[in-house]
This record gives sequence, C-alpha cells and structure tokens, in this order.
Amino acid sequence: MEKLITFTVPCYNSAAYMRHCIETLLTAGERAEIILVDDGSVKDDTPAICDEYAAQYPTIVRAIHQENGGHGEGVNQGIRNAAGRYFKVVDSDDWLDTDALGTVLDQLEALDAQGAALDLMICNYVYEHVEDNTRHTVRYTNVFPQRRVFHWGQMRAFRPDQNLLMHSVIYRTEVLRSCGIELPKHTFYVDNIFVYQPLPYVKNIYYMDLDLYRYFIGRADQSVNESVMVKRVDQQLRVTRYMIDCQNLNALPPEQHKLHKYMLHYLAMMMAISSVFLTIDGSEEAMVKKYTIWKYLYNHTDRSVYRHIRYLSVGGLMNLKGRVGNKISLGGYRLAQKVVKFN
Repeated sequence: MEKLITFTVPCYNSAAYMRHCIETLLTAGERAEIILVDDGSVKDDTPAICDEYAAQYPTIVRAIHQENGGHGEGVNQGIRNAAGRYFKVVDSDDWLDTDALGTVLDQLEALDAQGAALDLMICNYVYEHVEDNTRHTVRYTNVFPQRRVFHWGQMRAFRPDQNLLMHSVIYRTEVLRSCGIELPKHTFYVDNIFVYQPLPYVKNIYYMDLDLYRYFIGRADQSVNESVMVKRVDQQLRVTRYMIDCQNLNALPPEQHKLHKYMLHYLAMMMAISSVFLTIDGSEEAMVKKYTIWKYLYNHTDRSVYRHIRYLSVGGLMNLKGRVGNKISLGGYRLAQKVVKFN
C-alpha cells in the first residue's frame, strides 16, 4: 500500500533520544510510513526500541536491522524500501514540529489531488543550540516563490549563509531512485550528496515558509563538532570527491542555469570546508591532502568550473597560500562560525 510519505530514521546507539524523534513523526498517522534503520547498534537498547515501535504501530512503523554501514547506508535502506510517494530523512536526535508537519502533509495531498505532484518540497529548518539554548532559523523567503509550484529558473539568488540541507528537503521518492544515488558506507557528511546529486532531476518545486525541522546541534560527539571534523577530514574529502564526480555542472541544460550557479556555489563551499579543516590540522600531511583535493578538482571538472571555484568563490578564499593566507582563511571561517553558529 502506497503511503503519502516515508520518513527514514537512521539509528545508531540512539536510545537516549530517539523516542522524541519518533513520537513527532507518529503524529502524521496513517499517511506516513516510518522506517527505523538500526545501524548495527550494540551499546544500548536501540534495536529493542525499533522493534517496540514496529510492534505497537504495525501499519506505520517498520524496523530494519543491518550490519553497521554508517548514516549513508541507513538512508540507502530507506530509499530501497520506501513505500511512500515522498521521502524525508530525519536524524534520530532531531525532530519535526508537529503543527508544521500536519500543514505540509495537507499541502502535499492537495497538490497531488490537483495533478500537480512535486519533485521537491522545501521548508525551513531551525538550529537548536544546546550549549547556549538559542535558536537560529534558516528560511528561504528571499529565494523561492511561495504558494505556487515553480521551477529552478524562477528562484532568486541564495545568500552565502543559505543552502538546501537534508533538513529542508522532502523529495519525491522516484526522483531519488531515478538519479541513481547510492551514499557511501562508513562515511560521515553524506547528507551533502543527498542535497546535491538529485537536484538536476527535480522539475517541480514548492516552498512553504514553515519551521518544520528542528536540528539539534552542540553535542561534543556530533559529526559537525569542529574537533571531530578535523579528525574525520578524510571522510569530508571522500564526500567532496564524490560530489565532484557525480555531476557535470556544465552539462546542465540552459533552463537550469540558476541551478548551475547554485550547485557551483555548493561545490565551492565543500572545497572551502575541506580546505579550512586541513588548514586547522596544519600538519605536513594535511597540506599535501589540501593540494591533492584541489588537484583532483582541476583534473575532474571543466576549466571554467575550476577557475570559478578557485578564484571567484569562498572555496578560493579558504585556500590562500602561505602563513598569512592561512590566517586570513581561518579568520574568515571563524567569523562565519560566530555569525551562523553552524557547529
């Protein structure tokens, strides 16, 4: 039986907080399918909690137990097994605003009934900062039209601090399957691939100015914690190389010229992140890796793509040469970190 939406929740030793996430999703009722993917949890009751919800809500919740494959393989399992027309990933330590969720699902149903099925629904998301108990909402009112279906050519420019993240998107499931996305196993930061590779396959879009996704940030062990990212920089580099290879940006058709500009900006941001954390590391090995990722970009993209990212974007700013250049790059990163509080 097809559902309106599939929520996939990758769970790894999540017992301390996953119930809150699941309870918010259950408010969608029978319109939703919730796939709980236990990613080989062994340290707590995560597997038992998944089975408990599947037994209690057999027409809504499905539990999948897999050998540990990482967050990406949890998302892959969801895509393979989804019975929903639409698809959203919700991390087990995050949650959805239940009022906003009901409104979004009503809108998806209404558009489907009108024969205006979407490829992508976009909503706002909220950073919930645990350290200082503050919030920061990322919205897109300056970018997208509201209350109508639109395409990429009708969007306006993103600000530098705006991007589509996994938290802000709901895809039509068939879009994810048709684009051939297969997230790498045992790799953090694959959510960047999730909001990059499928975009050229998206034709019909709808934006709702609702704060749907609540993104819990600030735990010391989170993958976006700065010290953790420095240690895991090889995984960031793996994701960046994947993104360089998965799309030929200059092959996008003319009607997607604005999407081309956005994806170019996103790839530049990935190069900037890779560069800045290698600079923070500062070791000779890290400097070799920084040279290597820029060389990879040069060898695997069109010259115009490389020149733009290297000389006309934030990517180049984070790859300035020498000690003075490194200080300028890190200063720019610290300023952005302070303003946006993204980790």
